[in-house]
Amino acid sequence: MMKSKKIGVLYGGLSAEREVSLKSGAAVLQALVAQGYNAVAIDVGRDLADVLKHEGIEAAFIALHGRYGEDGCVQGLLELLQIPYTGSGVLASALAMHKRFSKQAFAASGILTAPFRCYRRGEAVRLTDLPFSLPLVVKPVQEGSSVGVSIVREAGQLEAALELAFRHDDEILVEQYIKGQEVQVGILDDEPVGAIEIVPKNEFYDFEAKYTDGMAEHIFPARLEPGLYERAQQVGLAAHRALGCNGYSRVDLLVTAAGECYVLEVNTLPGMTALSLLPEIAAKGAGLSFEALVSCIINSAALSIKVN
Repeated sequence: MMKSKKIGVLYGGLSAEREVSLKSGAAVLQALVAQGYNAVAIDVGRDLADVLKHEGIEAAFIALHGRYGEDGCVQGLLELLQIPYTGSGVLASALAMHKRFSKQAFAASGILTAPFRCYRRGEAVRLTDLPFSLPLVVKPVQEGSSVGVSIVREAGQLEAALELAFRHDDEILVEQYIKGQEVQVGILDDEPVGAIEIVPKNEFYDFEAKYTDGMAEHIFPARLEPGLYERAQQVGLAAHRALGCNGYSRVDLLVTAAGECYVLEVNTLPGMTALSLLPEIAAKGAGLSFEALVSCIINSAALSIKVN
């Protein structure tokens, strides 16, 4: 059905993850064109509505990451324009991007997530006020790709971590550090397709480790005993469903030595670059080539708000 429509690959955008999005979009466009889809690249700016109308776009593959693309903003515009799009709808996108609200949704659904506190710019952050002790993690509430994230192991590191996080957002999250295996679950067609383990060369799976070849080891399947592997996948699916996500996502977990699965976040528009994890999970877990994955995603494009 989608091969009869003009598809706009929305990429680039206005967020701190622009460069990653450009790579994702280029890879997606190449895969679509190679399969005979009528697709064009659209570098998203504030004139997006006009560009979509001028180009006659009939469906959108969203390859944006971060603010204005992954947080429900573009999804809302596409709903108004009645252009079907890939991925989750407005509400799920906004919830997943906002770490405080997503963690509250996880907790309400009985899903483990690290204890946390949120602070707005100007509020004092004191270690003595926290219900957990060092080490801890400081991160912006609405950023992806580990932008602005720090691990604080000593009291003297807190000020720099706060400054970095507030550089990216007016609200930040301070959470308890959980020691565990970094495991990421791929969701496709609203079902888990595998779990991959990440072993970063840096202290954690930061921006450099995510987007620099050789900075992280990818192990598939994740090194978990069979029962725990299945549980990790089900926790990933539960987190996807708790936010009301649609179609596909990548869920980031920490799996402790005691077998506890803590959800870090749900990525509603996971990366589609050469080093991205969802394509790797789909290939190794479901036998899908990158082109087949892209085709599967575009053919799930829909509107979440039904209009008679």
